[in-house]
Amino acid sequence: MVLEVTNTNNVKVYTVSGSSLTRKLPDWLVKRKRRELQKDIEWTRRIELIQDFGFPEASLRLKVTPDGQYCMATGVYKPQIRVFDFANVAMKFDRHTDAENVNFLVLSDDWTKSVHLQNDRSLEFHNEGQMHFRTRIPRFGRDLAYHSSSCDVLVVGASSEVFRVNIDQGRFMTPLQTQSTEGVNVARVSPAHQLFGFGTQDGTVEFWDPRARNRIGVLEPEISGIMDPISGTRGGFEITAMDYRNDGLSVAVGTSSGHVLLYDLRQSRPWQIKDQQYGLPIKTVKWMEQAQGAYSPEVDGAKIMSADSRIIKLWSVSSGKVFTSIEPNNDINDVCHMPNSGLLFVAGESAEIQSYFIPQLGPAPAWAHFLENLTEEMEQKPQQTIYDDYKFVVRRELESLGLSHLIGSPVLKPYMHGFFVDLRLYERAKAIANPFAYDDYRMQRVQDKLQEARESRIRATTKLPKVNRSLAMRLMQMQKGEKGRAPDSDDDEEQKRLGGRQRRKAQVQAATATAVLEDSRFKDIFNNPDFEVDEDADEFKQLHTPFKKMKLQGAKARADDDSSEDDVGIRDTADVEDESDTEFFA
Repeated sequence: MVLEVTNTNNVKVYTVSGSSLTRKLPDWLVKRKRRELQKDIEWTRRIELIQDFGFPEASLRLKVTPDGQYCMATGVYKPQIRVFDFANVAMKFDRHTDAENVNFLVLSDDWTKSVHLQNDRSLEFHNEGQMHFRTRIPRFGRDLAYHSSSCDVLVVGASSEVFRVNIDQGRFMTPLQTQSTEGVNVARVSPAHQLFGFGTQDGTVEFWDPRARNRIGVLEPEISGIMDPISGTRGGFEITAMDYRNDGLSVAVGTSSGHVLLYDLRQSRPWQIKDQQYGLPIKTVKWMEQAQGAYSPEVDGAKIMSADSRIIKLWSVSSGKVFTSIEPNNDINDVCHMPNSGLLFVAGESAEIQSYFIPQLGPAPAWAHFLENLTEEMEQKPQQTIYDDYKFVVRRELESLGLSHLIGSPVLKPYMHGFFVDLRLYERAKAIANPFAYDDYRMQRVQDKLQEARESRIRATTKLPKVNRSLAMRLMQMQKGEKGRAPDSDDDEEQKRLGGRQRRKAQVQAATATAVLEDSRFKDIFNNPDFEVDEDADEFKQLHTPFKKMKLQGAKARADDDSSEDDVGIRDTADVEDESDTEFFA
């Protein structure tokens, strides 16, 4: 089992759950299939940081509770809510809903109180046992925020109004009327001074004072290249993400054009603009303060985490330099950072909720302290075959290279009928032993090109291979039955007997020749020059030589004194030749 690791910008990112090796096992899979999966390498190498950390089809939203002990997530299909207990690294419970979730908020320190905005215009309040209350809002919602001082739940959507639901009084309050003409996409409440922020579909950000319930300012982001220079409009981009910093002075804004802008609330111009480079709407923007124990060479060690549906980027607040980036295999729906740690949870269009651990971002959380040592021990390393850098040579080749004196030294590793030698040493010795190897290779290539040009001409003859032409010609003759003709004889019975024997031999030879010519196992005989038959070799002459035929022919001549001596000698010689060819090619 290994951990998948990426090293972007010299920052290691470990995939500790939900990697490409992880696959969800369907609930309906029978035990027999489960046993078969034990032989699946991808299944046996799966990693589960939290048991059942996912949904049947996809996960939509996820958040860590304020006490840091639980994680609440929503997903499909069927639409459901799941709560995971970090202490037991397992799922605590799941609860099904009637509609898909758009966004939700955790109202208590733990998971016991939450409010969920559904895509059917309903607002559901859940407690530890069940859904406590459900109400409907006038328009389809897109986001919600909670103002703890007044117990107001702010809901924004396809309307210029911001609906307020007071959970203390249990009724709707007077909505806030924004200047947006098309709708509001995102709502945030500053944790420092409780300032409301609404990102509109018109490309503006409106700030409201909750005490006076009045608008106190409008921010109009400007991006070069997006603005229309003639009309002066903002080119149609929207505000899709927003987040306040805990210092109460900074705010991050994400647009539908894939840009992230950092503002000081005291100024109207951004002091940092970052392009996500994909042109996709920003889905998540979060301020990430420097965790205790994490090193940063910059004065302000805080970072911005921006994510669209393709990539997650972490970059410096002060310099804008990219710290690292993460590209999951599936589209991203939401990203959650475990506070004061280097652990990230990613909800996306996959069954598993993906988890990434970045040691340089922060330490592992207390409930997953084993990640500190586990990542280094199980880090995925490139596997290299032990003989990749060695060349296998036989003793005769060692002598030709002048390396035979190295036999018995650690340089040569004995193996079977040869030795393994370092590839660099082999290439250097080969260059020294044959300094004109390149010239020979070049001449051979030229000859091959000329031969191909000659063979490309139109000919009436049968095409023969480059290697073992004479052998191929003999096999083709056998295949056609040219060697199976019976000799002449005065006796009809003798002629029939000899003709039948020759026909049977011809059939055997034709079958043998067909097997050699058409079987793919013997194709290298006619393609690879290493299989060239040396007809001048002694072994070949012993099997295919006219001296053997002449010896047999002379024996027949001494035994017969009649006038048919020559015919018989020729006939027996043909028989011997056929038998020899049959034995050789069989």
